[in-house]
Amino acid sequence: MSLRSPLAPIQAPAPPPPVSGRRAERAERWPLRRTIGVGVGVVALFSVLAVVVGLITLTSLSGARSRVVNQVDPAIQQSLRLESALIDQETGVRGYGLAAQEDFLQPYTDGLAAQQDAAGRLGGLLTGLPEAAAGLREVLARAENWRSGYAEPTIELVASSGRPAAGTDLDRGKAAFDSVRSAVTTLQDELGAARQAGTATLNRTATVLYVVCALIAVAFLLIVLALAFGLRTAAIAPLSRLAAEVRKVADGDFAHPVAQSGPKEVRELGDDVNRMRERILQELSALQAAHGVLDARTQDLERSNAELEQFAYVASHDLQEPLRKVASFCQLLQRRYSGQLDERADQYIGFAVDGAKRMQVLINDLLAFSRVGRIVREPVPVSCEAVVAQARNNLSDAIEQSGATVEVDELPTVLAEVPLLTAVFQNLIGNALKFHGEDPPHVRVTAERDGEFWRFCVQDNGIGIDAEYAERIFVIFQRLHAKSDYPGTGIGLAMCRKIVEHHGGTIWLDTEAESGSRFCFTLPVLTEEKEPDDHPGTA
Repeated sequence: MSLRSPLAPIQAPAPPPPVSGRRAERAERWPLRRTIGVGVGVVALFSVLAVVVGLITLTSLSGARSRVVNQVDPAIQQSLRLESALIDQETGVRGYGLAAQEDFLQPYTDGLAAQQDAAGRLGGLLTGLPEAAAGLREVLARAENWRSGYAEPTIELVASSGRPAAGTDLDRGKAAFDSVRSAVTTLQDELGAARQAGTATLNRTATVLYVVCALIAVAFLLIVLALAFGLRTAAIAPLSRLAAEVRKVADGDFAHPVAQSGPKEVRELGDDVNRMRERILQELSALQAAHGVLDARTQDLERSNAELEQFAYVASHDLQEPLRKVASFCQLLQRRYSGQLDERADQYIGFAVDGAKRMQVLINDLLAFSRVGRIVREPVPVSCEAVVAQARNNLSDAIEQSGATVEVDELPTVLAEVPLLTAVFQNLIGNALKFHGEDPPHVRVTAERDGEFWRFCVQDNGIGIDAEYAERIFVIFQRLHAKSDYPGTGIGLAMCRKIVEHHGGTIWLDTEAESGSRFCFTLPVLTEEKEPDDHPGTA
């Protein structure tokens, strides 16, 4: 998708479409926080109800299980113990009656104690089982009748006579004990029926629990689906629509109005985005107007600069001939009439010759300055060491006369126009030779990598420059010293700045130098695809 240019003509935003009945209905929806609150409340209420129903069902299941495991089953076990104790009593009485020996009476004594223990425990387990409790009472009553009517008299008879009991008495005791057996059987039948009922109740309760859990799971799933659908309808869908509207605006269609729908919070957000869009539209319109004025002024400035450059070139070029003639005739006057006129005339002629020479130098410098960037040559990879060597060769007479030392570190290869780069090093080294102190000049040229640029520095031990003049020295024709003190036109550093900026770098005075002056400038690093050339090109 192509983006609309930020400076393209902006159309007035179209009026928003009329709100239909459905959208009007959406506009009346609850706020999102109320929708979420109702959803959370429904989930919380359902969770409480599910927990209550689950606890009730689990309590019923636990009660049914406890009735079977902790009451009915132990009661059946105790009824069996009771039956065993009664049988032991009957067996002991019968053996004692047949053998008339004390040892045979031990089962009766043990069985009586076991009966009391089993009956006591069984009685505590029959709470809530009235039929079984009545059966227990019947068993104990018949057992008591059997003991008082048969067992104890028989024991006393055998003990007093020392002889076994007659057969008729034994038959009578067996018949009496059969009624006890019958009562025990009835008691166990009651307990068995109670166990079957408890087991049935336990199974029904477990089934109810499974059904309740399944219903809770299904209901929870339905509630989750309903909440998901509700949130999608109430929040996600309106946010998606708002995001689509915002993306249209973000893609550059600032005149597109942002539609508002959904809950209150989403509508408020849409309104804020729409007001932001309108503000951007206003700012963009103002920016377009400003860019229009700026473009017009830029064109005027470019035309003015071109005219000024043309004027400087033409003026400096066309002034060469009349100035050369003026200088030549002034020199002829000086050679022919020197000493023939008075001293004042010789002085005036000297002033004229000196002014013509300085004007010629100034015009030449101005012509060189106007040519920077105007005559474009193809930049080539060039060794900075070779360029500095060329600059030193051009300054060989000045170096020899001042006794200067020029130290050059290892320098890189850069992409530049050789004559212009040579002029930069020649101007910087020449300034170091010109503005030296009492000691012989010492100049050092260094370079180091600084990201995507090489940073070159030319350090000297001269008189230095105050930090307050760090910018002024790069302005054309600006001088810090009188013409009589130091020669020059004040155009060298201005030309250096123009050349360095023409090559994509910057130049400045390092105000942190401890002594002398240090000028630094940057040039872009040569790309690896281009082969460096160790020899500078021709001018």
